[in-house]
Amino acid sequence: MRIAFAADDSNETTAAVVQHLAEQHEVLDVAVPGTPWPDLGTLVGRAVVEGRADLGVVMCWTGTGTAIAANKVPGVRAALAWDPWIARGARLWNDANVLAMSLKRLAPDVAVEVLAAFLAVDGPDPSEAPNIESLG
Repeated sequence: MRIAFAADDSNETTAAVVQHLAEQHEVLDVAVPGTPWPDLGTLVGRAVVEGRADLGVVMCWTGTGTAIAANKVPGVRAALAWDPWIARGARLWNDANVLAMSLKRLAPDVAVEVLAAFLAVDGPDPSEAPNIESLG
């Protein structure tokens, strides 16, 4: 899978996420140093909806801002997740195509667990199709 990635800062958590991604997937790093976090969310979102990436991952201090920015791109369903159950549910029940995480509040191992749960879901639960379609 090709995963679009961007973060507005780097630390042990972002390094662990990128390492995990690179071990199993092709990483499309859309960030240019100094890019403001709203633009990072938009860049990742565009990469996903334009088909340059299968899924996206955005990280900022809280994860909220990049999620909001990504969700402004038509066709993006970005979900902020802080534990594996939330991440899995976002893919399964909401067909989220971008994962947003905090790079300040998640320990590296937890961020990798959240990411792994998000990526482990093959697709949405078919019974959720009407609900997902109503999201636009």
